[in-house]
Amino acid sequence: MTEFGKVAVLMGGPSAEREISFLSGNAVLKALVERGVDGHAFDPKERQIFDLKRERFDRVFIALHGRFGEDGTVQGALETLGIPYTGSGVMASALAMDKWRTKLVWQATGIPTPRYRVVDAATDWKSVVAELGLPLIVKPARVGSSIGLTKVAGVDRDELALAHFEAARHDDLVLAEEFVAGTELTASILGDRALPLIRIEAPQGNYDYHNKYFSDETKYFCPCGLAASKEQEILAASLAAFRIVGCSGWGRLDLILKPDGSFHFLEVNTSPGMTGHSLVPMAAKEAGLSFGELCVEILRSAHVG
Repeated sequence: MTEFGKVAVLMGGPSAEREISFLSGNAVLKALVERGVDGHAFDPKERQIFDLKRERFDRVFIALHGRFGEDGTVQGALETLGIPYTGSGVMASALAMDKWRTKLVWQATGIPTPRYRVVDAATDWKSVVAELGLPLIVKPARVGSSIGLTKVAGVDRDELALAHFEAARHDDLVLAEEFVAGTELTASILGDRALPLIRIEAPQGNYDYHNKYFSDETKYFCPCGLAASKEQEILAASLAAFRIVGCSGWGRLDLILKPDGSFHFLEVNTSPGMTGHSLVPMAAKEAGLSFGELCVEILRSAHVG
């Protein structure tokens, strides 16, 4: 496909999600090359980002996850270089990477999200438990893939302190979030449309790093099994939650559907996984798009500004 010119697939990078990024990036690169795209792997941890300009790349597919790749940093560099790139722009990427500030925007605009507290080593955990209840989710605010996340079921101070310590290893901004019981769903966004919902059933209800990317025991249901009217309601709300953060191009939102029919958005991901266990390709397939077609459509949406 000569319409795209020379394409760099950014993968790897310096974040804690480097391993997953290589899985995503190599899958994307293979799919693009198979469709005639002049694609090349590019690891910004090993090379200078300015080499993209020197080597005359025409556009970039961002398959980086986590800091540097998803937080507006690489997007800002590509804006400066004038090279079109996939996904959200600088501001939306930075905002979506920060779960706390995303929640502030959602709360201000009436989009439901679980209650939370920003916590640190000196936090009075008794007051947190009194306010948010148990179990609690303790997680770093600016790391994805469930890295550093702990579900705390008891009031033991040591257990809570250890959960904070684990999260703080990855980020100095840590959230304690109420645990919302219900059905785990994910909504994928492609361009101006929301793709079919996916329902997730993880072993023991624990959708952690291993169960997200490597476990064959995690079950995914697409179609999700909801009534069509409820699915359309959630998809419309997902698109609104995506747009209010300023996101564009493609992405994914994670949410919980409660037994009473209400739902709460957990976070938005502006550079979702594209591995064999990933959710956006699964939703795209249900919508009639092959993995290769999905990659090409995302690449076609590359932009500057």
